[in-house]
Amino acid sequence: MAKVRTGRVGEQIKKELSMLIQTELKDPRIGFLTVTGVDVTSDLSMAKIYLSVLGDDEARDNSLKALEKANGFLRSELGKRIRFRHTPELVFKLDSSIAYGSKIERLLSEIKDGDTGHEQ
Repeated sequence: MAKVRTGRVGEQIKKELSMLIQTELKDPRIGFLTVTGVDVTSDLSMAKIYLSVLGDDEARDNSLKALEKANGFLRSELGKRIRFRHTPELVFKLDSSIAYGSKIERLLSEIKDGDTGHEQ
């Protein structure tokens, strides 16, 4: 039963954080980013926020630093919108699964086209 609740809470945090980042944060360091997932501990004390950032390594680092700086604001706004007894600590992590997936897709299309660059 607790697993279902943490899943629902995680989805609600994901939805609210996406809206907060998109509408409320005015930091120019934040690039084009997407909240891809949220893992909440069973006691709801900590939430790992997985982000996908479009751009190079510098854009990713800048976006992550800006979010860390806005962590207190995001946490307090999240507490107001969701009404937790104790708002979970937010930990931001980069999600590289989208970049990995596009790399695999590119490799598969190269193999299909026969344009691998290797001679047999």
